[in-house]
Amino acid sequence: MQKVFNVMSVSAFIMSGALVTGSVLLYSRIPSLTKRYMSELTLEMTKIITNMVPGKIDEAMPEMPKLPRQTGPAIPLRR
Repeated sequence: MQKVFNVMSVSAFIMSGALVTGSVLLYSRIPSLTKRYMSELTLEMTKIITNMVPGKIDEAMPEMPKLPRQTGPAIPLRR
């Protein structure tokens, strides 16, 4: 019976050590994981917005006048 208890205590010690080691490794790598995922997200969002922007600019821009007379006289500068 003593051998069973010894095996159980050694396995509990190994599991506790593995849990502590895993927790420390994960905690130490959280900043790099977060930075990596944020850079991937930023890159993906940049691609999406870059594809959307030209169409939105074309929709928002008014049509340019074809003749100079359609624009009206120049506005004088105020000083």
